[in-house]
Amino acid sequence: MARCLQLATNGRFHAAPNPMVGAVIVHNGRIIGEGYHRQCGGPHAEVNAVRSVKDERLLRESTMYVSLEPCAHYGKTPPCADLIVEKGIPRVVIGCRDSFDQVDGKGIQKLREAGVEVTVGVLEQECRDLNRMFFTYHAKKRPYITLKWAQSIDGYIDRERVVGDGREAVRFSSDETSVRVHRLRALSDAILVGRHTAALDNPSLTTRMWPGRDPLRLVIDREGGLSLGLKLFDDTTKTTVFTEVFRDYGQTKHVEQVQLDFGEDVLPQMMKFLYEHKVQRLLVEGGSMLLQSFVNARLWDEAFVEVAPFALGSGVAAPRIAVDCPKVQLGSFGHQICHFLHEKHIF
Repeated sequence: MARCLQLATNGRFHAAPNPMVGAVIVHNGRIIGEGYHRQCGGPHAEVNAVRSVKDERLLRESTMYVSLEPCAHYGKTPPCADLIVEKGIPRVVIGCRDSFDQVDGKGIQKLREAGVEVTVGVLEQECRDLNRMFFTYHAKKRPYITLKWAQSIDGYIDRERVVGDGREAVRFSSDETSVRVHRLRALSDAILVGRHTAALDNPSLTTRMWPGRDPLRLVIDREGGLSLGLKLFDDTTKTTVFTEVFRDYGQTKHVEQVQLDFGEDVLPQMMKFLYEHKVQRLLVEGGSMLLQSFVNARLWDEAFVEVAPFALGSGVAAPRIAVDCPKVQLGSFGHQICHFLHEKHIF
């Protein structure tokens, strides 16, 4: 099962919105086949594992290990449970059950009804944690939310600035940690900033430093006053604007406007939109107010906080998370990356 998990992670950039899954086939204590789900729409891990077996006659005397319950429904590919039964594999060991409505025990039931010996729950927590984004999306009807910011060692994310004052943002990130951020973006379906961040920093919100697709860019612009010259509206990738007032974006083709009721809490409204548009993984890179609003609403799952080895003395205070930092990774030049997990959101 540990090998299944290892294989599954190879699909981290291309399997979504499907879960990452690995499968291993063992005959007389020897691995004879293995595979993983390479990309959405392609063959599932079980199919790739079966196809890798050179002598299919051995399948009838083998055990298949798979990190997630085999599907039992027709989607973009036929049911994997049917394939296992068809190939005569007598034993299947499953890491964890798939809580997705169209599966949710149906694959296990189909295998057992066909006479297959099924064991469930091997390295279960590790298997669930691997696909925590997938499980969160389907269970909570919202994306898995990752917060990210960089700050000084004394707790400031920037000096005080206003649009047009000519003051540049403080650079907290090293070259190495900048690459880490772009990797996070490549793993995300969408990335969110507020109006102040968009206007002051003019970010591209793309994955220039890491191979992979650019996430959907999201910006909150209640009054529709952001400059059309910002990089967010450069048409290199799609941007969704959450607003109260629709405006004319001229020749810009890849801008979608979504009207929200700003008289009510906008976070649940945004989450509903993102869930309906199948956004499983949201990265929030906004300013202190936006990030703190997610923290206060307990609407987050993990956070990556970069702490630079210098003090500002004053400025814009960083968001505050009232938990201990369970994991610290050292970056270059003394930088630290603190990784917070919101325990109530871990499945």
